[in-house]
Amino acid sequence: MSRTEEGPLRFILSGCSGGGKSTLLAELLARGFPVFDEPGRRIVREQQALGGSAVPWRDPESFASRAIHLARADYEAASEIKGPIFYDRSLIDAISFLEELGRVSVNHAEMLVTHRYASLVFLVPPWREIFTKDDERQADFKYAVDEYERLLRFYPRYGYKTIIVPKAPVAVRADFVLREVVRRKRLADPENPD
Repeated sequence: MSRTEEGPLRFILSGCSGGGKSTLLAELLARGFPVFDEPGRRIVREQQALGGSAVPWRDPESFASRAIHLARADYEAASEIKGPIFYDRSLIDAISFLEELGRVSVNHAEMLVTHRYASLVFLVPPWREIFTKDDERQADFKYAVDEYERLLRFYPRYGYKTIIVPKAPVAVRADFVLREVVRRKRLADPENPD
């Protein structure tokens, strides 16, 4: 039985804020793949609607804790899906943010072991030409680059291989991601390459 038949193959799309992750995720959705939107943006929208303070620029620890909770729920919600799934950020991104704040606990470290994603993680690089701030993204480009560099270090520490998505039109980026997914599937299941 191939990995695809057994259950979900969870791919993470992470990297630089403002690097085109959401646009790429929308393209993958349009091509028929299940996707999960970024927990952080969902939290910011909710907090802004409620007048809450659990946003990264006011209460980063509460924001990170909520992002962990939401990313974990997204992970569990995908348990019955067969084949490739794409996440805009993940539990790992949220825990890395909490680690940066010096607030990682034993429970968080255990989640990194019990909630495993596909070993290949797609990172979008900093891309100044498309970077914009908005109501949900208030950090500047330097912060986004620092975030990217933190993720470049964090993912490999926990056994993930990162691959950089090229700066290209969204259709080209989606083709690149899907080629890598097919390649990974063939490597994982050499007796059933189709």
